[in-house]
Amino acid sequence: MRILPKIVLLGAASLLSSVSAPAAEKGQSRWQIDESGAIEWNIDGSIPHYDHIEMSGEKVSAVLRYGVNPDGSFSLERSVVWPMLRTIPNNTHASLTRRFAHDFISPVMVNKLTLNNEKVESMTLDGKLTVKSRYTVGHDRAMLNKDLNLSHDVEVVRVIFPSPALPMLCEEYTITNLGRKDLDITIPAQRLVYTTPADKGTEGAYTLVASTANVDGITTVLAPGSSVTFGASVQGYKSYEKEAHPDIAAELAAREAFVDEMWNSLQFVSPDTLVNTLFSFAKTRAAESIFRTKGGLMHSPGGEAYYAAIWANDQAEYINPFFPFLGYDKGNESAENAFRHFARFMNDDYVAIPSSVIAEGDDSFGVAGDRGDCAMIGYGAARYALASGDRQVAEKLFPLIEWCLEYSRRKTTPEGVVASDSDELENRFPSGDANLCTSTLHYDALLSGAYLADELGKKELARKYRREADALRTAIENYFGANVEGFDTYRYYDGNELLRSWICMPLVTGIFDRADGTIAALLSPKLLTDDGLLSQSGSETFWDRSTLYALRGIFAAGERSKALDFLTHYSGSRLLGEHVPYPIEAWPEGNQRHLSTENALYCRIITEGLFGIRPTGLHSFDITPQLPDEWNKMSLRNVKAFGAGSFDIDVERAGKKVVVSIAKNGKTVAKHKIDNGKSVSIKEI
Repeated sequence: MRILPKIVLLGAASLLSSVSAPAAEKGQSRWQIDESGAIEWNIDGSIPHYDHIEMSGEKVSAVLRYGVNPDGSFSLERSVVWPMLRTIPNNTHASLTRRFAHDFISPVMVNKLTLNNEKVESMTLDGKLTVKSRYTVGHDRAMLNKDLNLSHDVEVVRVIFPSPALPMLCEEYTITNLGRKDLDITIPAQRLVYTTPADKGTEGAYTLVASTANVDGITTVLAPGSSVTFGASVQGYKSYEKEAHPDIAAELAAREAFVDEMWNSLQFVSPDTLVNTLFSFAKTRAAESIFRTKGGLMHSPGGEAYYAAIWANDQAEYINPFFPFLGYDKGNESAENAFRHFARFMNDDYVAIPSSVIAEGDDSFGVAGDRGDCAMIGYGAARYALASGDRQVAEKLFPLIEWCLEYSRRKTTPEGVVASDSDELENRFPSGDANLCTSTLHYDALLSGAYLADELGKKELARKYRREADALRTAIENYFGANVEGFDTYRYYDGNELLRSWICMPLVTGIFDRADGTIAALLSPKLLTDDGLLSQSGSETFWDRSTLYALRGIFAAGERSKALDFLTHYSGSRLLGEHVPYPIEAWPEGNQRHLSTENALYCRIITEGLFGIRPTGLHSFDITPQLPDEWNKMSLRNVKAFGAGSFDIDVERAGKKVVVSIAKNGKTVAKHKIDNGKSVSIKEI
């Protein structure tokens, strides 16, 4: 059962505007948060409206393009992706993908007539899509029978979700008689079979089946108030595999159990319902996009493009450091597997590790040369190892961390910063020969590497890393520190004269020398829009990832009220606006795809921005709480990091100070009264 934190509703619909782009109705929230923590859209006439959402299981992902048509009927097109059905050429995008528009309700007969005049009443999102509609029975299109009963007496509830472990998208349909008379119901067996060309698949032809599930045909009488349920699925399999005959009810229970696990792990509790709820949704999307490949569990971004593969930014840098806090076993396994794959490419000549390992681990790819990938991997692997709280994991990952730190050291320029061919935006915008993002990531990686070296008894190496970090911090100020468009902040690269959203990176890594000017620049009209931060001033492009990093950094720098206003506005847009319910990739590129790892970056606003958790050892961390002035308390429940099992963190206002309490098994194990925004070291839990 899903356990929800106590929340206080804030009337978000009146406070927030929609910031998805393009947005149909700025200034309104289409969706509302219900008592269970789900979001619900009660169809109120603001139609037509269409949206898309991605959901994933271990062997399938699906983008549902859904909506309500002008006449009130439901619209659905399923884009189903099978990451392990590889196509030719077997490259980054070679996951078999097909679209299905079949309507499993249309062939149903009621009193020997078809269902008509559908009116969608509501939709609900909570890790699955639930659609409630009403239909009439029959029609009088010729206007010949004036007495024909066309009342909406038949309710149909659709529930659509991915199987957690099977290669299929599942659907459950419940038909209810809302009228006063018995209804004769006939539900036929339905089966559509598609076979892909044998010369287009790495393992020959694949079979795709859209069918009702274990339904040979149902004929029954529905008394008033009674219901009948049937299931359906869209599945794909290889020639030597057998077609599955799923128990849809069991698949639904398994999906709901996964969602409940995500919502109950690492709970964030605050007075802001929007942020609490989006945090729960984001955990689900962050953790579900893990695929069981022949190369082991691989977390992948998704978006109908990126599956059965890993990236130095998305996986190593963005999400892997988050998994120990969530305590999701498959997430941790996928993280360690990702680092294992990257470690395959270490070499004595210090040639860069590729940006991505693709095709279930069979190949690698880099579209823009060295993007600073070793800084990304070193940063993520060191933070993951520390937060894991597991010495064996740390010892296993340390050779990769040490190699990445040495690689970046060898890329140090005469000015003391780290050179790279591009950055994570892969030449969409210029980044020069050395960019701010790569150098700041390497700086943080050196600090984490020093903490880890201390834990492993490598004291001299730890001292070396700290000396290099100190020198790099000075070089970052000297090389990147600049006045850009009137703000005392950072140039992103040598010759950069326009503000860039990635100037937030020093704040994220604890460098606050130019915090005031940088925050002013980030929140100025040159970068900040209703849609988030522009990648570059004067452009129209925004990527949520830099917006999410900036939010984390602004909180970390202590600008709590400005950050909270920004966070609440952003959360209302993404959760309740025109395109819901997750953080997105970008616009106009990618049509605002629900890539998985942006959701981990949202969660890290809370863990590392608001709570300021910074691993300092396998069982120790610093916490720098930034309790907003508008709140009196905030909590993290069921934190799983640092090998501590599960513990809770409470930050509560006490006059002009705050009290930080840490409890385990219901017992307080640490309690500190400090100034808000100051750090306290937790040595052992």
